[in-house]
Amino acid sequence: MTPPPPQPAPPGPNPAADAAADPRPGPGPLVVLFGATAGALGPDLGSDETDLILLVWQVVEPRSRQVGTLHKSLVRAEAAALSPQCREASGLSADSLARAEPLDKVLQQFSQLVSGDVALLGGGPYMLCTDGQQLLRQVLHPEASRKNLVLPDTFFSFYDLRREFHVQHPSASPARDLTVATMAQDLGLETDATEDDFGVWEVKTMVAVILHLLDGPSGQLFSKPEVVKQKYETGPCSKANVVDSETVVRARGLPWQSSDQDVARFFKGLNIARGGVALCLNAQGRRNGEALIRFVDSEQRDLALQRHKHHMGVRYIEVYKATGEEFVKIAGGTSLEVARFLSREDQVILRLRGLPFSAGPADVLGFLGPECPVTGGADGLLFVRHPDGRPTGDAFALFACEELAQAALRRHKGMLGKRYIELFRSTAAEVQQVLNRYASGPLLPTLTAPLLPIPFPLAAGTGRDCVRLRGLPYTATIEDILSFLGEAAADIRPHGVHMVLNQQGRPSGDAFIQMTSAERALAAAQRCHKKAMKERYVEVVPCSTEEMSRVLMGGTLGRSGMSPPPCKLP
Repeated sequence: MTPPPPQPAPPGPNPAADAAADPRPGPGPLVVLFGATAGALGPDLGSDETDLILLVWQVVEPRSRQVGTLHKSLVRAEAAALSPQCREASGLSADSLARAEPLDKVLQQFSQLVSGDVALLGGGPYMLCTDGQQLLRQVLHPEASRKNLVLPDTFFSFYDLRREFHVQHPSASPARDLTVATMAQDLGLETDATEDDFGVWEVKTMVAVILHLLDGPSGQLFSKPEVVKQKYETGPCSKANVVDSETVVRARGLPWQSSDQDVARFFKGLNIARGGVALCLNAQGRRNGEALIRFVDSEQRDLALQRHKHHMGVRYIEVYKATGEEFVKIAGGTSLEVARFLSREDQVILRLRGLPFSAGPADVLGFLGPECPVTGGADGLLFVRHPDGRPTGDAFALFACEELAQAALRRHKGMLGKRYIELFRSTAAEVQQVLNRYASGPLLPTLTAPLLPIPFPLAAGTGRDCVRLRGLPYTATIEDILSFLGEAAADIRPHGVHMVLNQQGRPSGDAFIQMTSAERALAAAQRCHKKAMKERYVEVVPCSTEEMSRVLMGGTLGRSGMSPPPCKLP
């Protein structure tokens, strides 16, 4: 189904532009904002991908210490089922949410009511103030992205009350461990214990905390807002870079056609470092459904880990910790030629695959045509070559804007000479990765052992906790195998899918899968044996880790037993 076009942003001020024009000293009006979803609350807010159901807010004028009207608005949720925790805390029902306005209407009302309240309190640019980062980064921005809504600029900068409190009270608990209740308690504030209207107590108490903080030393308060990046910035990464491991995650299960912009959209609301999305390639130089993502700090990384098993389309994405060394290995490069190619900023990169070995810049430019010119002409093309200078049939091209890249993508599988050419979106990290692989030697091993690069040691064992797939189509990918296994795919160990290559480095039609137990392996074999994949039936039989290891190291495994590999790994 075609997604709806982006909705226009509700009217609202531009805080950054207005702040420069406001001559009055001190912070401008603050909009104290509280929100809740139909699922988890507190530190887990937004971690379960449930929709926003409530917004409560009130305007505070720090300079006059005046406060505006308190507003509360329900939000219609697409999936109106409330978690037990939310139902108990909020007292809301599915019926009341079904009668509420959708998110885009609520945001329009929010902007109108805030603007009116700010005007009554003296006017000026305003800034949001929330209890922590989750409401904006983990709820509003991801949900707006899913629903194809464009948030106004107001939602791209805000004050985190916990951090502001910690500025004035550095001996208190770390900012991430603070709550509205503990801040009020530390300040000795009396709160209305009889207030049971969900969200109202939180906003009233946050306002009281703000006013108390403003009565103390306030020189550094509300002066450095948090910023949500509006756009992911592409760029190269050097192997000389030192990347903090506390800022990197690995995303697994991505659709193979995903671009870096798709990955950035999955993490919408979190700040990814420039050039911080590195799509991983398999032994054949194709994307393997994984990516390494580098964030600007450890707090953003920790929030990203909470998106484990959130969805990209109909697929859920696994998110794990990764290291800075892994990121640099995938995204880093040292080639001056690559550095020059990637030095042009704000360019869209496409990858061309299947070029005739005799093709040169003029041939590629002619294939793309005048309607989608390459930036810099021949200088905007980068041909991938073997260490001895032989062409590989791959190249990368730069385009000045999204429209030109889209025009070029329409040439996908067009003919150049007698060959059809594949075109895909690419990234700076993929350029580095492909060039690094070819520069260091053949992309695929040509020796008889090992037939598959093993990224980690395989534990020896005779327990039949693996399955062997025989008769796979040669075009089968890891994604095809996971789809073929169906529910059994949930029982695969991390990094547990191993494609077997032949002596020429091409798919052999076999694969091994490491399952979580022998029982799960047997169940998968019984369920999937002789099922069809792309008009071919596939044999699925249990085997041991030892048997799998022998084949992956170059030996053979027939019905009559094993033959050893031709050589052993050191």
